[in-house]
Parts: sequence; structure tokens; C-alpha cells
Amino acid sequence: MSTLQTIDLDFRPLYGGTVQMVLVVDSRNLADLAGEFASRAGYEPAGGYAGLVLEHYDFGDLSLYLMGEQVPWPGHEVALLGCECGEWGCWPLVAHVAAADGVVEWSEFRQPHRAERRYQGFGPFRFPEKRYRLAVAAAAQRSK
Repeated sequence: MSTLQTIDLDFRPLYGGTVQMVLVVDSRNLADLAGEFASRAGYEPAGGYAGLVLEHYDFGDLSLYLMGEQVPWPGHEVALLGCECGEWGCWPLVAHVAAADGVVEWSEFRQPHRAERRYQGFGPFRFPEKRYRLAVAAAAQRSK
């Protein structure tokens, strides 16, 4: 059994007046972690990720979305990161999100625009489900 990580969701400026929702794992921005992984793997471009800009796209119920349960995201695969330009579909990082036995897990990361990239070794990230749901609920309330 792997160690559980901490999760926080924060809202930070991206550019101009745009605000991104930043996923923070063990006090580190997930976008930074993904960029560092891509750089170590020799991927070009490495990084280019940012948090999701909720005002640019209706992700629906954020609590369902970040649990992998929101339509139109069948199969529990969701974009956790978007492009640094603010458009999530431009350069997303998607992952499988699943909850079982009191743990929420992000795994099977992939970059849909670069199918040849392999993200084995990035994650899985595992969080206590209760803490995860509280963090998501707080972010959902703040985003309204």
C-alpha cells in the first residue's frame, strides 16, 4: 500500500484577470510536477500546463467532475490540467479518477495530443477520500 498524499485546491491568477483552479499535491502544484516529469522524460515541449480555468468551460458539478463521475466524462477519465493559455482542451493532462476503500486515486495519466508519451512513473497519486471530498467541496463553493 502506497503512502497517501495531501490534496488542496487553490485559485490563483493565470494571466490578466483570469483565475485558474490549481491542484496541489503534497504542497506542490500538479502542473509543476507534470512539467518536471515531462522534462526528465525528454518530452518536448515539457510542461505548458496550468490549472483549469472554470470560467472558460462549464465542467458541471465540480464535486462530481473531480470524482470522475460527471457526464460527459465517461469512464472516470478527466482533465486535471489544461494549457497555460487558459484553454483546457489545447493541452490537457487527463487521468483516471477512482474512489475505493476510502481512497481517491489519480492514475493512468496521458496527454491526448501526444499519444506516444508514456506517463508510467507519474503517480498514481492517492488521497484520503474524506479530505479529498472536503477540498473539492470547498473549491466548488468558492468557484460559485
